Amino acid sequence: MCKKIIHSLFSQNCLLCTAASAEETGLCLACLTDLPWLPLQLCPQCALASSNGKICGHCLKAAPAFDRTRALFSYRYPLDVLLQRYKYDHLLNLAHTFAGLMERSLSLSDRPDVLIPMPLHVSRLRERGFNQALEIARPLAKRLGLPLDAQSCVRTRMTAPQVSLPLKRRIGNMRRAFSCTARLEGKRVALLDDVMTTGASLNALADTVRAAGAIHVECWVVARTLQE
Repeated sequence: MCKKIIHSLFSQNCLLCTAASAEETGLCLACLTDLPWLPLQLCPQCALASSNGKICGHCLKAAPAFDRTRALFSYRYPLDVLLQRYKYDHLLNLAHTFAGLMERSLSLSDRPDVLIPMPLHVSRLRERGFNQALEIARPLAKRLGLPLDAQSCVRTRMTAPQVSLPLKRRIGNMRRAFSCTARLEGKRVALLDDVMTTGASLNALADTVRAAGAIHVECWVVARTLQE
């Protein structure tokens, strides 16, 4: 009740249409409904299209290092604009919006033992000023009551931005890009990032935490690119 009263006193306009926002996410109900929510019939491992909602042929043929992907949206308008403004215009308040949306959609019947945000190389972090995955992970971990580990995994090699590379080069671009100092024997790990395109970055990080002993690895992302 207290939260509702505070929200009514300090309500703001919808981030997308400027109408009065009735949601603590910062979006009005109409815009929230119109976001490009992913359909249910997706491969549970990589979150790409699957006609029967089962593991797709690609994952059966060449299984990624992660066991499951939980994604909320397709990376298209207007969600792509929100994410770009968050990342490049430093609208850090959107981190709480994304965390709130993820909290609503995550079913944690099998809770992970730790939440690890996608690390940025120190040079990229210095350039951008913040780690977009970490800023979402902080409020999400608090909301879900999960341990957050933002120190154990580091990006050891400065890689070219994945979006600038053709598909075939993205996997090679991420080889040996991460290291992990934590002992994760027997742990269930959730990796968080803002966008999953080919999955090469998350796959490389998943492979790294597997080598550190993790027995189950999930990818949690705000948006998934369904087509190149």
